[in-house]
Amino acid sequence: MLRNLMIAASVACAAAAQTAAHGEEPAVPLKDAPGHELVEGNCAACHSLDYIRTNSPFMTAKMWEAEVTKMIATFGAPIDPPDAKTIIDYLARNYGSP
Repeated sequence: MLRNLMIAASVACAAAAQTAAHGEEPAVPLKDAPGHELVEGNCAACHSLDYIRTNSPFMTAKMWEAEVTKMIATFGAPIDPPDAKTIIDYLARNYGSP
């Protein structure tokens, strides 16, 4: 319980810092496809969505899977396994290289 509370507080702080750091910066539009709402809701809580477009020419499906896994396991992103799969599938289909 305490761990979940700490993770939630960390995510909230990161989101507040992200908003303050970017001020009135316009939102980065993602490709409209199944799963984009999960990416926007989870990934943008901690960092700019620019990272997705910037890294997409280099990322394979396996690399996106490793990246999402790292965000959960290393940085504590509170993403449920079914949502993680949807996010990985979205990133691989829309921002992955062969």
